[in-house]
Amino acid sequence: MKSESSAPSSERCTTGVPGLDEILGGGLPRNRLYLVQGHPGVGKSTLALQFLLDGVKRGERVLYITLSETREELESVAFAHGWDISPLNLFEMVAKDEQLHTEADTTFFHPSEVELNRTTKTLLDEIERCNPSRVVFDSLSEMRMLADTPLRYRRQILQLKQFLAGKKCTVLFLDDLTSGIHDLQVESIVHGVVTLTRSSPSYGAARRQVHVQKMRGVKFSEGLHDSVVQTGGVVVFPRLVAADHNVDFRHEAVPSGIKGLDALLGGGLDRGTSNMFMGPPGTGKSTLTLKFAHSAAQRGEKVMMFIFDEVTDTLVSRSAKLGMDIGPFVANGLIRIQQVDPAEIAPGELAHKIRRGVQTDDVRLVVIDSINGYMNAMPEERHLNLQLHELLSFLNQQGVLTIMVLAQQGLVGQMQSGVDLTYLADTVLILRYFEAAGAVKQAISTIKKRSGSHERTIREFRVSSHGIEVGEPLTNMHGVLTGVPIFLNSNANPLLATAGT
Repeated sequence: MKSESSAPSSERCTTGVPGLDEILGGGLPRNRLYLVQGHPGVGKSTLALQFLLDGVKRGERVLYITLSETREELESVAFAHGWDISPLNLFEMVAKDEQLHTEADTTFFHPSEVELNRTTKTLLDEIERCNPSRVVFDSLSEMRMLADTPLRYRRQILQLKQFLAGKKCTVLFLDDLTSGIHDLQVESIVHGVVTLTRSSPSYGAARRQVHVQKMRGVKFSEGLHDSVVQTGGVVVFPRLVAADHNVDFRHEAVPSGIKGLDALLGGGLDRGTSNMFMGPPGTGKSTLTLKFAHSAAQRGEKVMMFIFDEVTDTLVSRSAKLGMDIGPFVANGLIRIQQVDPAEIAPGELAHKIRRGVQTDDVRLVVIDSINGYMNAMPEERHLNLQLHELLSFLNQQGVLTIMVLAQQGLVGQMQSGVDLTYLADTVLILRYFEAAGAVKQAISTIKKRSGSHERTIREFRVSSHGIEVGEPLTNMHGVLTGVPIFLNSNANPLLATAGT
């Protein structure tokens, strides 16, 4: 769903969380109650502090009401993120335990209606005294324990809502869901519900996501959005919707600078297309991407390379030895290499990096080396193909040239791929080993090109210290792609002599 809103932006309350306001179409509608829920450790308190600090930055009075954590605990969280929370009005309900114990025959956490009423009155008095524009209640679990029954709990939340409605303040209720029972009492009362989740894969960093379940009166981006909790707070990566990002661009061929390769590709790769270089390990797929990156940088175009299987220093050093040194372009920023740690990144974060590079930094070429690494980085993602399809559609609509590398299993003979993603590519370039005259050689051919005509021959492919060379079509061989070709006698059988073409 497109991130739009029927409410004017002036009536929105920004959250201070990067990416979340985009999902919400500009922020939270002001003067309403919202529920932020999730199990312990998902980042609720961090998000709440960001929300309040954003208010302080805008000159608003804010109030943090903590019913469970102490000031010292909150200050330690803030310190870890480099924040100063001294401008916040912080009300510790925990510190009022002794006072309430004196006034009543029960402890603070004993579920009784008398104690609940007194607790509620204490909270309302503090809000009245502070008169804030933004309020955070952390957390509702204690209120639920005091209420004892769902009816009494709902009545107290409604009382808070009615009181706050006249105070013109935007309120976040935090709920850690520790009661074990997922009731819908608060969800039905509040204006919006944001759920934070955390899951642990078999290996690697935890996966965090944000889901806006409800937001009355505004349009928001539905579905699950990847997020991280890092130094500086929660960062949300809005789910990429390619249909929301159409731009006009010039359709043209992008040459590699290698005569034989450009002839094979019908002039080169086309802007606004997704291209796949596939073949067994060592055939020169990554080297081929280096050539396109080097040529783009020479034209003054910006390039982003996401490498899963190689170290950046090794890649730069190898490019210099092959006569297409990308080092100077890396130094001046025309080529940006992102070495991806497969165990530490989510699909949404990767898509966000690419989107930011394209829309903010005017990147014109994106390389993903390799798709095997991309898929292996997130093996538990059930819909990774759909996310990759959305990413490629976005890049195509932005006029970006995308090159993906896919390593096939095997060296000679029949090749196999762990994943079949050739249907996502507009152009498929295949590389193969073959045996000839007692030596192992390499061949290259264009199998598919949606955006125009291409040569259907098979050419010899060589990588040396002089760079990449693409020879003439192998018209005197048959079965090159099988790995063991048959040499044809063109004088004896002219028909078979052209079979390889």
